[in-house]
Amino acid sequence: MITAFLLRSLDRRISVAVALLLAVAIVVPVLNLATGPSHPLHIPTYIMALFGKYLTYALLALALDLVWGFCGILSLGHGAFFALGGYAMGMYLMRQIGSRGVYGDPVLPDFMVFLNWKELPWFWYGFDHFWFAALMVLAVPGLLAFVFGWFAFRSRVNGVYLSIITQAMTYALLLAFFRNDMGFGGNNGMTDFKDILGFNIQADGTRASLFAATAIFLALSLTIASAIVRSKFGKVLVGVRDAESRTRFLGYRVENFKLFTFVVSAMMAGIAGALYVPQVGIINPGEFAPANSIEVVIWTAVGGRGTLIGPIIGAILVNGGKTIFTGLFPEFWLFALGGLFVAVTLFLPKGVVGTIAHYLASRKPVAEAAPAAAREDGIEPKIQAAE
Repeated sequence: MITAFLLRSLDRRISVAVALLLAVAIVVPVLNLATGPSHPLHIPTYIMALFGKYLTYALLALALDLVWGFCGILSLGHGAFFALGGYAMGMYLMRQIGSRGVYGDPVLPDFMVFLNWKELPWFWYGFDHFWFAALMVLAVPGLLAFVFGWFAFRSRVNGVYLSIITQAMTYALLLAFFRNDMGFGGNNGMTDFKDILGFNIQADGTRASLFAATAIFLALSLTIASAIVRSKFGKVLVGVRDAESRTRFLGYRVENFKLFTFVVSAMMAGIAGALYVPQVGIINPGEFAPANSIEVVIWTAVGGRGTLIGPIIGAILVNGGKTIFTGLFPEFWLFALGGLFVAVTLFLPKGVVGTIAHYLASRKPVAEAAPAAAREDGIEPKIQAAE
């Protein structure tokens, strides 16, 4: 029943995007594993891992678009949910190292041994099981979003004030996770991972599986987001975005709609972080940096806010450009990123996808508009009366 509901929610563009992502999840790993380095269609492992990282960023941008593009909540703290999901996965990966660490302790991670911790903190219990870590990937960002949203939305904090306190939230977490006594690795974070689900995390097969999982989760999240925004619930969300006071006057509990969407978005961001860590191989407090959350806003704006597909394209384009640009002119990247945001705001306010969609809509044949124009001018009724 749920599957049928999700399938009914897909329009043509979303269906094509989902099919493309599923095809990528199959084709790219096959070309990596089944072809040799000399084969013309071979995709090197490092390229696959790089694009796997881009897909996690695309999932994060999609999560932000759900709250910003359709609910009007400009969150400057979504990097916090991304990082929390990453830390939950990182804790599981650290527990899998066991006695293979530098200090050979079968229970304590290396950074705890180095800092003279005597026993494993209580909040690390359970992370030796993948199912528990996967649950925390959803629960921790979701719970933080619920608590934060409960107080913020019921206090009717909106606009720039809400954006500022979301940024303050992620900055507070940044400062907290930098502390060595927090038990999360301090400023060095967590790294040197060995296994995931018993498989060598550096093996080509494992990295191909992680890439495929990322593409599949992105396709699933896109389907869920489409189901939300195309439902009656989604229509109310748009009403909240465009006229919150009027929607509230009509009897809707606006704060409940905002809270639900915010929590779902935070969980999606947590999944993105969990998929990011094993592919990149490290998680540290730098992921909480407010600048990271601002970059997500830029990806979403470049691709097209409120389009679902746009943020995915924007994240891939901007990060692909970042990889190339930082290799050629590393000292000018931040200037280029700022200029890109200004240019998009001035010349492409609907983003790449939104601008293309608007252009195609304006290019409809004049013949389609003629009957409507005739009816408006009273020509068609006159003809019928003459007959």
